[in-house]
Amino acid sequence: MGEAAADASAVSQGPRGRLHTLADAYRAWAVEEPHRYLLIQGAPVPGYVAPDDTLDRARAVLGPFLTVFADGTPGAQVAAAAEMTAWLGTDEAVGAWVAEYAPTAAGDTGKSAQALAGAVLAWAQLHGSVGLEAAGQFVGMGHSGATLLGAQTEMLADAFGLE
Repeated sequence: MGEAAADASAVSQGPRGRLHTLADAYRAWAVEEPHRYLLIQGAPVPGYVAPDDTLDRARAVLGPFLTVFADGTPGAQVAAAAEMTAWLGTDEAVGAWVAEYAPTAAGDTGKSAQALAGAVLAWAQLHGSVGLEAAGQFVGMGHSGATLLGAQTEMLADAFGLE
């Protein structure tokens, strides 16, 4: 999934287009590998602590999303940015992760928090629609998972003022 995200982020287009490309790549991997996706994104086991290399892989998947949202202009509905500021203040590794993928946000807590809010919101939307599709929940409903994800991606792009 991280490789798909990296390949998608290399596409030269504006932030809105990159967001769609990243979301589509995430979905494509999950739909092609539903058993792996559901294993990776399944419910956590109580008390389990993921190894560091697992965190690195997860960050590689969401890292390109940081770049997309770092230079957006989020509307008032993006209240999560304030909580992301607290996360940046308590976890040095998160700040380093943002700086690696979104150098324009490095050293600017507001931009870093904004990038984090966008990446986490994108992940939540992706996990919701893609997870439902990978689990077969849309079968017989008469719509494509791609259509739903496209609509959600547009709403997120609008919330962040992405062009």
